[in-house]
Amino acid sequence: MNRTLIETVRLREGVAPLWYLHLRRLASSCKALGVPLPGELLTPEGGPDRVHRLEVSRRGLQLSERPVPQQSGVRLAISPVPHEGYPHKTTDRRPFERTLADARERGADDGLLLTEGGFVAEAAIWTLFWWEEGRICAPPLGLGILPSVARARVAEVAGGIEERRVQPADLLGRPLLAGNAVRGLVPVTWLDGAGVPEWPGLEGLSARFWA
Repeated sequence: MNRTLIETVRLREGVAPLWYLHLRRLASSCKALGVPLPGELLTPEGGPDRVHRLEVSRRGLQLSERPVPQQSGVRLAISPVPHEGYPHKTTDRRPFERTLADARERGADDGLLLTEGGFVAEAAIWTLFWWEEGRICAPPLGLGILPSVARARVAEVAGGIEERRVQPADLLGRPLLAGNAVRGLVPVTWLDGAGVPEWPGLEGLSARFWA
């Protein structure tokens, strides 16, 4: 199967602060899937704030750019689409496309996918974090979720992430945070129609995310 890997890189004030994390993930996925890593990947830089997109396959490298989407908060709906596992970021995103369509029909911004066992996995666009017992937590990568660049950066600036298997009911009343390597860190404002408490220290964490 000809797999196409993608990386969407944010440029802010002429630099790509998370480029090294994108490059590390891309190299790992290329090795795992047998896709040649392009020999010369130039660090994107200069110009206005934007999204720099790489598509890497056995056919080579394709580059494109687009404006940065803006979002200050995320409303999540529990998705009826089962999580099928997404350990590498590829262009095959059909379950996520179905998830997004369903969520938006229900007045949400994104859908939260669950495993067959009912455990929280990931959203179509966002990585989910929550605050529990003084720690930043996230679903285990062992569930087959994407090792997102946002997750790697949060782990760096927060001194690690606690992996915990949870079901949606376990998240009720907890501060929730959504992360994305292009959009940054934003609060989850409701989960399946229920309000979500404010995230402690979000402003400081968000500033460190891009530093």
